[in-house]
Amino acid sequence: MNKTYGYCRCSTNENKQDINRQRRELIALGVKEENIYWEYESGCKNDRIEFNRLMNTIEDGSTLCAVEVSRLTRSTSYLCEILKTVQEKHLRLIIGSFVIDCRNEEIDPMTKGMLMMWGVFSEMERDMISARVKSGMANAKAKGKEIGRPKTTKENLPISFLKYYPMYNTKEINITEFSKLSGCSRKTIYKYIAIAEN
Repeated sequence: MNKTYGYCRCSTNENKQDINRQRRELIALGVKEENIYWEYESGCKNDRIEFNRLMNTIEDGSTLCAVEVSRLTRSTSYLCEILKTVQEKHLRLIIGSFVIDCRNEEIDPMTKGMLMMWGVFSEMERDMISARVKSGMANAKAKGKEIGRPKTTKENLPISFLKYYPMYNTKEINITEFSKLSGCSRKTIYKYIAIAEN
């Protein structure tokens, strides 16, 4: 039986961006929660752990869903690689309300062109954001302000982590369940546990 899989991604950690909106939209598209792969990684990074796991897991003829093309990637060249895999595995690709069905046929040139245009705009948006951030940081540095994210300490651990940490400590939940309940990646949970137990 062909399954429907979903992928959601945010660039910054759970303290800054809420990934749950994407999860809710994927569920509305018919993806079961256990088939949603998610992570906090840059969209210009091609070697993403959860995305690679998804692409290795997804069976031929299945459906892959994302809410926006920028969630899959912000690189036009990597979008070409994803489309190649979609064709090779005969997948149905759903991006929001846009559907590319390769289960029985190739991608038609018009559809492929439209998707590539989205990819170009997504990459351009990433570059513009990067330029604005660099300019803002240079300006702040010139004014003598401290640059960078505040360091996580015992005093400012996220509420979402602290809420379920006692359950993890008493072995009511395992690390995977802890990660899902708190909306943090496993890597982040391990980092927070180390801070809490120091």
